[in-house]
Amino acid sequence: MSGVRAIVSWSGGKDSSLALREALRAEGLKIVCLLTTLTTDYDRVSMHGVRRELLTKQALSLRLPLDEVWITKGASNAEYSSAMRRAMLRHRANGVSHIVFGDLFLEDIRRFREEELLKAEMQGVFPLWKRDTQELAAQFVKDGFKAVVCTVDPKALSANYCGREFDESFLSDLPPSVDPCGENGEFHTFVYGGPIFEDEIPVRKGEVVLRDGFCFADILPG
Repeated sequence: MSGVRAIVSWSGGKDSSLALREALRAEGLKIVCLLTTLTTDYDRVSMHGVRRELLTKQALSLRLPLDEVWITKGASNAEYSSAMRRAMLRHRANGVSHIVFGDLFLEDIRRFREEELLKAEMQGVFPLWKRDTQELAAQFVKDGFKAVVCTVDPKALSANYCGREFDESFLSDLPPSVDPCGENGEFHTFVYGGPIFEDEIPVRKGEVVLRDGFCFADILPG
């Protein structure tokens, strides 16, 4: 893959952080920017509910440019696909041929991504695909990454988990029905430090609210 230019689908969470680390290690793969979807109504990362300010701090600490793709609250798949396709075509015109994703095992999500990539004449890179999620979560903590749980699906996990550190204690407290990486949407995280970051991002937990059927911890700049 010598000379291959790629972007990373970046949520700001642990899986995209691990995928970025693997991509940075890959010989001949040049990461040129982070691509993130944000919601205009909230000025936050879509699904994760993280403030745009913190997303910007992540990009600065990673020393990578940030490309923001904006969608509206409750955006349809068609709106999302259209916004992403415009971004992909723009990057394709600038010589980017690959997009790195942090997906783990959901076949329908990967199939959707690959169908969208095909339309833009791009290819996907899935460095974490089919990795054991229990081992992956434990390795994330062991390797010194630091993250906080920013979103919880209360149908899968108690709201008390929202705002907790993603650490050994969190993992040991998870019910057996919850994937350790939250791959089924049980929870999402915000990564504020670790081996790929130049500087740790000071954060503190704010209010926890229930919105659109999910619990969100307002992660604030420290």
